Amino acid sequence: QVQLVESGGGLVQAGGSLRLSCAASGSTFSIIAMGWYRQAPGKQRELVATTSGGGTTNYADSVKGRFAISRDNAKATVYLQMDNLKPDDTAVYYCNIKFYGESGSYSSSWGRGTQVTVSS
Repeated sequence: QVQLVESGGGLVQAGGSLRLSCAASGSTFSIIAMGWYRQAPGKQRELVATTSGGGTTNYADSVKGRFAISRDNAKATVYLQMDNLKPDDTAVYYCNIKFYGESGSYSSSWGRGTQVTVSS
């Protein structure tokens, strides 16, 4: 099993910046992809950004040009730099990892989430 610990959420004014971090730990695993999703009150969870093992990144249209995802493979940590934040970015942000476990089986884990609140 792989555990994810997120940090970096908080309250910020519109136009401000935050940096989220998510560190993976646990038994032997091989990362396929790591990413961030978010869920606002009354809405479904949605993709924000992902990064795969080959370095390919994918962003939601709503965050392109404002958010940047990066990964430190040595630390099994993924980051989300969020600039020019807007009130619509307010949500609980969840880290996700897709990986091959020790037996070679495909699996996925979620973090517990970190709150990001952007005031107008």
